[in-house]
Amino acid sequence: MILGGFLFMSVSAGGVFAWIVSKLFQQTTQGLSLLCGGFLVGLLALDIIPSAIHMYQTFSIILGALMGYLLFQVLRNVSHPTTAKTPSLFLLTIALLLHTIPLSMTIGNALGDSTFGIAITTSTILHHLPEGFALTTAMLSQGKKLWGLLLVFISLSMCFSLFIWIGHYVNLTDLAQGNLLGISISLIAATSISEFILHNRRAVPIGSFLTFILMGYLLSWLFHHLV
Repeated sequence: MILGGFLFMSVSAGGVFAWIVSKLFQQTTQGLSLLCGGFLVGLLALDIIPSAIHMYQTFSIILGALMGYLLFQVLRNVSHPTTAKTPSLFLLTIALLLHTIPLSMTIGNALGDSTFGIAITTSTILHHLPEGFALTTAMLSQGKKLWGLLLVFISLSMCFSLFIWIGHYVNLTDLAQGNLLGISISLIAATSISEFILHNRRAVPIGSFLTFILMGYLLSWLFHHLV
């Protein structure tokens, strides 16, 4: 539960930073969507994908990515008949929930190590700052009330704490963890490109389109080097 609280603090701090950045754009819907898309692409390219490849077999990640893409298509087809905006936040939340599972299971397995506490606590606080930024930017870009974000952050923290507890008693195979990360990677990639970037490609001039995406990518680069 303590580490779950640290995760909540981390994503909340990222959310506060996203709120500050949104004020620079005066909460322009298309601009924030493109910024979020560029940020997510950078998060994948600079952090999530290299870490996944380093930790797990490429086959398990690719297999998970294929499953994730199929899941994306199913969920998008189910969700889009009712609204064109809801799926992006919904799918992004699912992707980030899945992304927390391998990390939390690993933490659970290592809880008996007395040297583990400080290092993993610091890592947990810093690692989830970008996720809080991405979720907050996504919600602001869709004009949703920020109180709903509190529920998302609490859900992430509860999921994190639950799988730390499970990981303390159950060992998840490397194949399964690689699959989960692959699904998460695929969902984040498909959501960022399809829902945040391509969906707004004609909403702003080409110069602004590329600028917003580049700024989002540079922000992810900044997070990557700071944390």
